[in-house]
Amino acid sequence: MKKYPTDKIRNVGLFSHGGAGKTSLVEAVLYDAGITNRLGRVDDGTSTSDYDPAEIKRKISINSTIIPLEWNEHKINFIDTPGYADFVADVKSAIRVVDSALILLCAVAGVEVQTEIVWEYALEANLPCIFVVNKMDRENADFNRVYEAIRNKLSKNAIAVWIPLGSQSEFKGIIDLLTMKAIFFENEGRKFREEEIPDSFKAESEKHHEKLIETVAETDDVLTDKYLGGEEITKEEIWKALRTAMQSRKIIPVLCGSALQNIGIQPLLNFIVNCFPSSMDRPSVTGMDLKTQEEIKIEPNPQSSLCALVFKTMADPYIGKLTYFRVFSGVLKADSHVFNSSRDREEKVGQVFFMRGKNQETTPEVIAGDIGVIAKLQETITGDTICTRDQPIKLPPIEFPVPIISAAVQPRSKGDEDKLGTALARLVEEDLSFSVERDTEVGQTIISGMGETHLEIMTERLKNKFSVEVDLIPRKVPYKETIRTKVEAEYKHKKQTGGHGQYGHVFLRLEPLARGTNFEFADEIFGGVVPKQYVPAVEKGVREAMQEGILASYPVVDVKVTLYDGSYHVVDSSEISFKIAAAMAFRKGMQQANPVILEPILEVEVIIPEEYMGDIISDLNARRGKILGVESYQKNQKIKSLVPMAEALRYAIDLRSITQGRGSFHTKFSHYEEVPSHIAEKIIVTSKKTKQG
Repeated sequence: MKKYPTDKIRNVGLFSHGGAGKTSLVEAVLYDAGITNRLGRVDDGTSTSDYDPAEIKRKISINSTIIPLEWNEHKINFIDTPGYADFVADVKSAIRVVDSALILLCAVAGVEVQTEIVWEYALEANLPCIFVVNKMDRENADFNRVYEAIRNKLSKNAIAVWIPLGSQSEFKGIIDLLTMKAIFFENEGRKFREEEIPDSFKAESEKHHEKLIETVAETDDVLTDKYLGGEEITKEEIWKALRTAMQSRKIIPVLCGSALQNIGIQPLLNFIVNCFPSSMDRPSVTGMDLKTQEEIKIEPNPQSSLCALVFKTMADPYIGKLTYFRVFSGVLKADSHVFNSSRDREEKVGQVFFMRGKNQETTPEVIAGDIGVIAKLQETITGDTICTRDQPIKLPPIEFPVPIISAAVQPRSKGDEDKLGTALARLVEEDLSFSVERDTEVGQTIISGMGETHLEIMTERLKNKFSVEVDLIPRKVPYKETIRTKVEAEYKHKKQTGGHGQYGHVFLRLEPLARGTNFEFADEIFGGVVPKQYVPAVEKGVREAMQEGILASYPVVDVKVTLYDGSYHVVDSSEISFKIAAAMAFRKGMQQANPVILEPILEVEVIIPEEYMGDIISDLNARRGKILGVESYQKNQKIKSLVPMAEALRYAIDLRSITQGRGSFHTKFSHYEEVPSHIAEKIIVTSKKTKQG
C-alpha cells in the first residue's frame, strides 16, 4: 500500500445493530477496490473481517476489525465494529479513533435498539455521520418507512441524498438526488451506468431533490439568498455546502443500497472520499502536556512530535501481542523507541503493520491521521498514550462501560489452575469491559462482562489462545451469619491421656453488634482465673470458630465476645486447650443466641426510557427490592433502589429483555441485612445438601 498524506486519509467507523450488514458491506468494498476477487459471506465463514473462530461459529462480529483500502487516490480505513451490546467495548474504542461514522440500517428492521445506542455514541463524539439503508433487495424492504423512522427517532437533520430504484426483488439501483441521475449496476456491482431517471420514479425524485436542495441551501447564507432569489445553484456549490454541513452535523445524509448484491457500493466509496473529513478537517484533539501540566491542542501534523492512542490490544497465537493505535500527530516509525506516558515506560518498537482483518502488511512508518499495529509491545495496553520522552503528552483514556454480569470460572483440570490467572490477566488487557477478581469469602474466581455471550466467548478464548479449559458456574452469594440476642456460654475442655492431659475452661458472653462492626473481643478476667498467656488463644479459638456458622456454615460477623471467667490446671492447661474450649463455647453460645443469616444488599441504579418505568419498578419489587427514588436523567429516568445480591445476579439479562436492550444499570455494595425466614430455610437446606454431596 502506497503512502498517503494526512488529508487523503479517511477513518470511517461502521456501526449498526447486529445483523444490519456491516461485514457484508466490508466484503463489497474490498471486492470493488480489487483487493478480493470474490464476495465473502458471513454465513459461509469466508468474510475478511470476521475471522475469529468464535465469530465464524456464531456468525456475528465480536471484535472490531481494521479494513484499509485505496480508492480514487485516497486511503480509507474502515473499522468494522460489533453490533451486539455484549461487545460494546470495541464500539467505544473505535469511536475514539475514527473521524466519521457510517451507521447502517436494515431496510426491513429499520431503527433498532443498537442503532439508537451507536447514534448516541456518535453524537457524544461529535462525529459527522451518514445513514445507509442496507438490504434493499430483501423481502419487505421499505426505504420510506426506514427513512421516516430515522427522522423521527434519531435526527430531524437526516435528509435523503439517494433513494432506491425499486425495492425487494425489483431493486435495480439508486437515484442520486444531487445529480438527478439513475444508477444501474451490473457484473456483480463492479460496473454501473448512469441514465435518466425512469418516468415512474420522476415525481418522487423531484420531491426529494427539491427538499435536499432547500435543506442544503439553508445551511449557507449565500446559497439561501440564491435559492430564495430563484437563482440556479451549481452542483459544485451543493457539494461544497453539503460537505461543510456534514462537518457541523447540520445535515445527516441518508443513502441506500445492498451490500450482498453489491449495489450502490462504488458510489458510496466516492461519497466517503468526497464528503467525509480527514483528520485535518476535524477539531484538534486535546491532551495534557506532562511537562507543564497544561492542556494542549494536538494538530494532525506529521512534522509535529509523536502522539498516538492505543485503542485495541489483541493476543495473536503466532505473532504474540498486537497493539492497535491511531496517530494523532507526528510519525510512528518501525525499529524505534517510543514513550508510554500513561505508564511512564519506554517501549521498543519492532515491526509496524497495516492490518486488513488478520492479514498484515509491513510498513516503515505510520503518519498523523493513519491507523497501524505494533507487535510485541511489553507493557502498553488499551487506552495508553504513545509519544516521545522529550515531548510527553497524555491523551484522555477511553471510557469503557462497567461490566454488568458475573460468573465463576472453574478449571476442568488441576493443571490449569496455575495457568488460569496469567491467561485471565491477558484477556483483561485485551478487553477493558472484562474484569477478574478473586472472591476469597466464597473461594471463587469471578469474571465479569457485558453479557452471557461475552463471558462464554472469553472462556472460549481461554481454551483457544491459552489452552486453559474452564466451566462457567453460578456465582456464590457471600452470605454471613450473626446473632440477635445476648447470651452466656461455658465450656470445659478436659481430656486425660497418658502423661500431660488437656484442660481449658472458659465462660464467654456473646452480644450482637451494629451491622458492619464485624468483631470485638474483650478480656474481663480478674484474679488470674485464666492466666494472661492463654487469653490470646481464647481469642484465636473464637475467631476460628467464627469462620463457619452453625446455620449454613457461613462466616459469623457483628458479634462481641467477652471472656469473663474460667479456670485452669497448673499442669494440663495449654494454649491449644483454651483454644478448643473457646471455640466450643462460642458454638454453644451461637445456638442459644437466636442466630440468623445475613445477605449482601446492593445499591442498584437503573436508567431506562420512561415507557418502561412501571415494568422495571414491578420487577424490582418482585426481587425484594426497595425503591429509594426516581429522577430524570438526560432523556431517560433513573430509578434508585436497594436489591439483595441473590436477586440481582442475572439482572442484566432480564433488564435487557424487559427494555429490549434500551436499559442500563450499575450496582455497588451497600450493606448486609437479615434474610427473610422462608428464604433462610432454603439457604440452610442447600448448604446441608452441598456438605453431604
